[in-house]
Amino acid sequence: MTTEAGEPVKPPFSHRFCFLCGDENPSSLKLKFKSEQDGSVQAEFNIAPTLQGYEGILHGGVICSLLDCAMTHCLFLRNISAFTAELKVRFLSPVPISSRLLIKACLKDIVHGIYRLSGEISSEGRTFARAESKFRETVPDTSARKMK
Repeated sequence: MTTEAGEPVKPPFSHRFCFLCGDENPSSLKLKFKSEQDGSVQAEFNIAPTLQGYEGILHGGVICSLLDCAMTHCLFLRNISAFTAELKVRFLSPVPISSRLLIKACLKDIVHGIYRLSGEISSEGRTFARAESKFRETVPDTSARKMK
């Protein structure tokens, strides 16, 4: 791993415009993940009312995105750029817009080049959603650089 426990996890340059964590995207949620002693990552997030689905409830697609982002940062912690090949989300209860969320993820294992991760979203000890995912390492794309 490239960071110590409690240190921010820095996304690669290619993520600078990410909707969830990008520093150069004015619409970004500006999520900041920190590494934990056990190799997991976590971030805190205050929900904006603009992210609701049903009145007063966080949109399910945002929940999926937050979990995916956490798991991606768990790989960034290890200097791995990968894409989501599979994401399974279990919604346990609606997330009230007034919540301050804790978003966590950890790497479970690597099997035949597939990274398996898990994540969860909670607030004040109550878990709202859990996810399991599979990621595949990204093959560098040089086609955009060749066109310039």
